[in-house]
Amino acid sequence: MTKLTSRARRTLLGAAFLCAAGMSQAQTSPQVLRVTAIPDESPTELARKAAPLVKYLESRLGMKVEFTPVSDYAAAVETLVNKKVDLAWFGGFTFVQAKVRSGGKVIPLVQREEDEKFRSVFITADPAIKQLADLKGKDVSFGSQSSTSGHLMPRSFLLQAGLAPEKDFKRVAYSGAHDATIAAVASGKVQAGALNISVWDKFVTDKKVDTSKVRAFYTTPAYYDYNWTVHADMPAALREKIAQAFLSLSKATPEGKEILDLQRATRFVPTKVENYQGIEAAARSADLL
Repeated sequence: MTKLTSRARRTLLGAAFLCAAGMSQAQTSPQVLRVTAIPDESPTELARKAAPLVKYLESRLGMKVEFTPVSDYAAAVETLVNKKVDLAWFGGFTFVQAKVRSGGKVIPLVQREEDEKFRSVFITADPAIKQLADLKGKDVSFGSQSSTSGHLMPRSFLLQAGLAPEKDFKRVAYSGAHDATIAAVASGKVQAGALNISVWDKFVTDKKVDTSKVRAFYTTPAYYDYNWTVHADMPAALREKIAQAFLSLSKATPEGKEILDLQRATRFVPTKVENYQGIEAAARSADLL
């Protein structure tokens, strides 16, 4: 009888443990998947890019998905770190900031294939500017201060070239977004600017910039950049479903082609924390972290 009672007790304890684990998982699984993105382009463009992706994720995950815009890069970091959103589109630098800010409790899931070898460009409308050294004494604009491709990496390559922006430029400006940097250069507010190469290429392709006046004069070496990141407290099963949804996107289907084209992606591939060690090192060497 004692043996049976002991066995029954173990069975009941095991069942209680499994029940508690199930309840805990249910409590941490969001009823609505809240998504945000760093505001590296205009709010209208971000909303346009998000709409078909939201619809696709709803169908793949079987749950409601909401896109929540934020005011600036810092807000994107804080909303994920504080679990006010569940999934965030980060640049490499904002991912590193979120990693540091959360004590390592964020997980990068996927990145575009293009983000394995991303680049920035420096543009100008000044015929006298032909190389980085020609930026001495000029007004130069970056994007957001927390932008990887619009500030951190361009600054890193400037420093490697022996140029200290605050010392060597006449004025350092921050436009806040890549498209705003193009506008600042085109209007003559600054003599040069640094931005994300994919935004520049898109503006050129769509003829939104007069390339007879504004041109790219320097392209940086490659580095890792953007990714989709979740908080580490998200249940592993949901993380996997989200990752698989992105990895399954294909240009062979009309839906996949629309989403990938809007995301300026050939396809999505898995990523990992280690890919962003170079970004973190660049941020620390530039005293930005």
